[in-house]
Amino acid sequence: MNKRTLLMSLSLTALLAACGGRGESADTPEAQPAEATSVDIGNHVVHFSAQSTDQLPPTVAREYNIVRSKNRAMLNVSVIRSSDDVAVTAEVSVKTVNLTGQLKNVTMRKVEDGSGDDIAIYYIGDTTVANREILIFNISVKPDGADEASEMRFKRQFYSD
Repeated sequence: MNKRTLLMSLSLTALLAACGGRGESADTPEAQPAEATSVDIGNHVVHFSAQSTDQLPPTVAREYNIVRSKNRAMLNVSVIRSSDDVAVTAEVSVKTVNLTGQLKNVTMRKVEDGSGDDIAIYYIGDTTVANREILIFNISVKPDGADEASEMRFKRQFYSD
């Protein structure tokens, strides 16, 4: 399995996990409807996901220098040109806060995998999270050649117990 397929599989796994619960108990919150995981910004589509880093296979975490932990969350953003479904580079920045307004530092870095038309370009960043913490990700994306940045927002709750 190539790295691009693995990262996409992990993103989908995280999305599916967000839709389900962790078993039946009085402490388990009711499942909420899944939020959007992509946004059409005209000539591009921005895909994004967030998950606990302990869900990454150890080999992938080592290769991309990501600490695996239930108390760390990873944001993954990719930008795809709509006309030909090719990954493109972009300026990606993120401001992340929790529900109490505490700013969470998430520095995004570019990761490229593959070559030619089969290249995958991801922007990843991570931060600490507490059990049941809800993070709001405010993402700004300006694809190469675009005149303006586009803004998008999503929230995700993390469980570490």
